[in-house]
Amino acid sequence: MTPLHFDPSGPATSDGIFGLPHSEQEARVVLLPVPWEATTSYRRGTAKGPKTILEASRQVDLYDHETGRPYEAGIYLLPEDPDIVAWNREASELALPIIEHGGANGDADLLAKLSWVNQISARTDERIYERCKGLLDQDKLVGVIGGDHSTPFGLIRALAERHQGLGILHIDAHADLREAYEGFDRSHASIMHNVHEAIPEIGKIVQFGIRDLCEAEAVMSRQSPRIETFYDADTARRKLEGELFADLAAEAIAALPSTVYVSFDIDGLDPTLCPTTGTPVPGVLSFHEACALLRLLAKSGRTIVGFDLNEVGPGEWDGIVGARMLY
Repeated sequence: MTPLHFDPSGPATSDGIFGLPHSEQEARVVLLPVPWEATTSYRRGTAKGPKTILEASRQVDLYDHETGRPYEAGIYLLPEDPDIVAWNREASELALPIIEHGGANGDADLLAKLSWVNQISARTDERIYERCKGLLDQDKLVGVIGGDHSTPFGLIRALAERHQGLGILHIDAHADLREAYEGFDRSHASIMHNVHEAIPEIGKIVQFGIRDLCEAEAVMSRQSPRIETFYDADTARRKLEGELFADLAAEAIAALPSTVYVSFDIDGLDPTLCPTTGTPVPGVLSFHEACALLRLLAKSGRTIVGFDLNEVGPGEWDGIVGARMLY
């Protein structure tokens, strides 16, 4: 319940996300920040994403023309886990020479570092899983705020245990179907491969906005009945030929089952909206197209049981866009 003294039209007077005064107990929506970027393979900084979003969120007006007053349900951002902060620092230092060499490539020292990074990554996933499982037991709607795109694996695993046949709407510039990229078996480039292979309860992964992938990822997408990819090039071509974006988005949503998790990599947006993200790629979505996709998903009658927002870079503009996309 929102306190009586709280003025949603006034300036933020609370340190909470969006300037909201809710406690974890009061909030219906609980956000788990995961400042993790150990395997980031290009530009670093996404570990600062949760703080960047938090700072920008206090400038977001709480009344929303489309959805009204979503804040009234209560939204709370948990503190960053100091263990994960420390693990990220350790794993990032170990991973850097491996990334610089494009993998361990048989080097004994790099192989030892690689093994340790993979162990720390697994430990982080387990911590996120246990934390999310506890929140779900309290009937919270949970969202993971990354960090890189490897971060939501634990939440997806916890939700899949509760929702057999769970679908994932994956919004991204990248397919993220690589196996152990650069040797990191929990790479940001492998999240959907790992979900597909390690969480059999997942019924369908529907990818939207994909415009950067290797041939092995394209083959996996074609061959798996549990993956359906809507490529950005096809969407752009059909729009240029006169089709409506709403119709194209509806095709993707129609491929999803009745219960859905949303995994949102900010680089799925036009890179002018996320210029400091780790691996920007030219193309769409526009901000309004992304909102339309989510709006159509909500109006489809499907139940959204969880979500993540990840790969928000440390730039001020990235935080502004990320905070509004989150809200």
